[in-house]
Amino acid sequence: MITQEMIIADIIAQHPETLPVFKLYNLECNECQIADLETLGHGAGVHKIDIGQLLDSLNSALNK
Repeated sequence: MITQEMIIADIIAQHPETLPVFKLYNLECNECQIADLETLGHGAGVHKIDIGQLLDSLNSALNK
């Protein structure tokens, strides 16, 4: 399960199936150096993305 406290780069490394979700939300996190340090919750806030919706989408991608 993905949580908002997780580091973005760790999510992508452990769950590459989430990349399309990041792109759907216009988050090019796989190309961003800050992703190695930034939590999902912080990144969503910076980009003004609803963290609940993002988490639902990311976790849905894990269950496919």
